[in-house]
Amino acid sequence: MRLFWVMRESNFVLRYKLQHLLFWLVLFGGWYFFRYQDYSSRLLALRITFLKVADLALMVYITNYLLIPKLLYKKRYFLFVLTFIALVFGSSVGKMWIEGQMMHRPELFTIFNRNFKVRFYDNVIPHFLLVSTGAAFKLLSDYAKAQRRLGQMAKEKAEAELNFLKSQINPHFLFNSLNSVYFLIDKDNPDARNALHKFSDMLRYQLYECNDDKIPIEKEISYLRDYVDLQKLRLGQPDEVKFNCSDSVKGFSIEPLLLIPFVENSFKHLSHFGSGKKNLVTITADRANGEFCFTVENTIEYNSTKDPVGGIGLKNVKRRLELLYNGRHELHVEESGELFKVDLKIKL
Repeated sequence: MRLFWVMRESNFVLRYKLQHLLFWLVLFGGWYFFRYQDYSSRLLALRITFLKVADLALMVYITNYLLIPKLLYKKRYFLFVLTFIALVFGSSVGKMWIEGQMMHRPELFTIFNRNFKVRFYDNVIPHFLLVSTGAAFKLLSDYAKAQRRLGQMAKEKAEAELNFLKSQINPHFLFNSLNSVYFLIDKDNPDARNALHKFSDMLRYQLYECNDDKIPIEKEISYLRDYVDLQKLRLGQPDEVKFNCSDSVKGFSIEPLLLIPFVENSFKHLSHFGSGKKNLVTITADRANGEFCFTVENTIEYNSTKDPVGGIGLKNVKRRLELLYNGRHELHVEESGELFKVDLKIKL
């Protein structure tokens, strides 16, 4: 599954790069075809054309992939405009100087002379227009992607809410029944009472507290702890379950029920279950350098009759992450020997 996603992403990147390369090659050919007669030789025309196209491409990519994401999208408008003007003006002057050296006529391409207006009109203004056009295409493309992503999120949210309503039973009846079962359990059996209490808390969390778009991380971690405690009841010796949560994991919110698929998957595919051999599940939650780091590691069992490790659960959570934390998360899934590891990082 991981190989499939890597190949899919590689093919997309390759097509993306080829489209860009084709565009610049077409621009290079058109520029050369219409202007080569202005130079003393075709070789010089090729060199000058390459200089102009490379200079334009450099300005476009710096603007689209550095200035717009780092300044414009972060609402640093004055710095963006100032940097954009400096970039285009400086690049234009540098291009003119190199062009003068290549033609052995540096005096003709000096912008700060009596023909300043002509040089500025012929070189700097066209660059402003061309680079601004490239930036406009970038902004339109990003806007279209954002709208598609919002539409997909709204659609999947509506489907999830519909499925939830279809599967929801009367919560009052359910909790009253659980309370009745709780008091029927003998007081000398605290483990059973404690397990039922944790199950009740998990159910209450799912029914009442997961309706918002965001949930405090403290509640999500508490839900995971209750789930892990219930899973420990079916494990025995010499199985080992570790849940390490740093004190720094607090004070921020995430999407509800985002982490549970990773934990469920770790228990579902435990190796050697019931064989007397050691199972291991290690869950780690930490916060460092503005990122929430969540790692789940477990032993796995190789059995052709069982579902593939990860299966549809990890596929669905990958899709959720792409929609909810696009460009702000890293997910690495690694299978090594008898160990399966999921490493998630979310920028806060």
